[in-house]
Amino acid sequence: MAHLSGTDRSQLLLLPEAVDDYVGPDNPVRFIEAFVNGLDLAAAGFERVAAKETGRPGFDPADMLKLYIYGYVNRVRSSRRLEVEAHRNIEAIWLLRNLKPDFRTIAAFRRVNRSAFRKVFREFVILCRQLDLFGRELLAVDGTRIKAVNNKDRNFTRAALSKFIREADDKLADYMKRLDDGDAEEERVGGNSDGGKLAEKIAAIRDKRARHKALLEELDRTGEDQISLTDPDARAMARMTKVGVGYNVQLAVDTMHKMIAEQEVCNQVIDLGLLTPTVEAAMETLGVERIEAVADRGYFKIEDIEACEAAGITAYVPRPIRGLAVREGYFAKELFRYDPDKDVYVCPSGATLYPRYEGKVRDNRKIEYCDRAACKECALKPRCTGNTYRRVSRLENEAILDRMAARLDARPDILDRRRESVEHPFGTIKQWMNQGAFLMRGLDNVRGEFSLTALAYNIKRAITLIGVQGLIAALRA
Repeated sequence: MAHLSGTDRSQLLLLPEAVDDYVGPDNPVRFIEAFVNGLDLAAAGFERVAAKETGRPGFDPADMLKLYIYGYVNRVRSSRRLEVEAHRNIEAIWLLRNLKPDFRTIAAFRRVNRSAFRKVFREFVILCRQLDLFGRELLAVDGTRIKAVNNKDRNFTRAALSKFIREADDKLADYMKRLDDGDAEEERVGGNSDGGKLAEKIAAIRDKRARHKALLEELDRTGEDQISLTDPDARAMARMTKVGVGYNVQLAVDTMHKMIAEQEVCNQVIDLGLLTPTVEAAMETLGVERIEAVADRGYFKIEDIEACEAAGITAYVPRPIRGLAVREGYFAKELFRYDPDKDVYVCPSGATLYPRYEGKVRDNRKIEYCDRAACKECALKPRCTGNTYRRVSRLENEAILDRMAARLDARPDILDRRRESVEHPFGTIKQWMNQGAFLMRGLDNVRGEFSLTALAYNIKRAITLIGVQGLIAALRA
């Protein structure tokens, strides 16, 4: 029995098949086409939306945007690979109507319109909000670090530069002494010394020292703590993140369907102070005046929690276990119970600590509570302090933290909801979408790049939830 045979490639067809026949009604490219066609690209900030009357015709920004959205949805981010897809991929051919831009044109579009991608992301969030895909009740906030186009060997901190200059000075002094000793030995006994090689080493060290000195002077001029040579905006991240030099990506994820409500990229190494601005931006896009937000210990900062309350955000951030007492193995502050009615602390042994001293921490009034006599007679003192008595400090606005602690005690499961919600997009973006590193350089560029990534993630989630036809129907409504 013969096998099935295909059509002869050289056979001419009297009635050629239409490209549209290869793209089914539930193919995501049909939604991408409808979504982009419904956008006001000029209002979003895309350039060359209106074609020029003279000169060679250019590509429509709508077509280029469709190609990028298609590429990011299908894990294709490189401009060179997108050029290849436009030639061989039937879905891309359908989407672009057989247009074939080269990789330089594709790359230039992403670079020039980097700021406009964020508005496209927000337009899709608004569409999903209208479809009730966002619960708009609880946001999970977290950050992750993504590698930049900058090797860690081309990143220098102020401390590293100062250390190198000191070591270079010591090495130069040693080489100069050896060179002088060599010259004296040569004069005494005659013959040649290794002064030529030492002179080469001295010249090389001086040249390298001068470059490091110039970098340190640049840090002094800008007030920054570190400098990157390949990508000036990239920063060395904390060691525990396993990302040498990169950017800090912040997400606010709606816990209902794990969809991204807001995203931002910054080069701040730690997350302190980023909770309020991230959630406020999400509230504006979601159209709510009040919302709950949960984050991990890395966001614990009293000024930020206070700003959350003022902005209508009910924050859930666990208190980190830190402080001098904890590091030395003594009782943590959390074991001392505060009585707001009497304005006193009750220590683990049951003694009462009264307000005794006053100071300031970052413009916040700080009060210290203690009882010298009680500590002197306390049997638990060896476990409490190594000093003559224990002090417990309290900020003037620390009642904000007490209220948040009470909320966390009432809802202990909310931290698990944060983890299972916000880790989903991070895992998908880094593993399935294969974005462990940025392709572009500069903070503005990587912000535009990640806006496309977050948009692609949300499109994939929305298609999973209601399908392509459901999204297209929402656009027509």
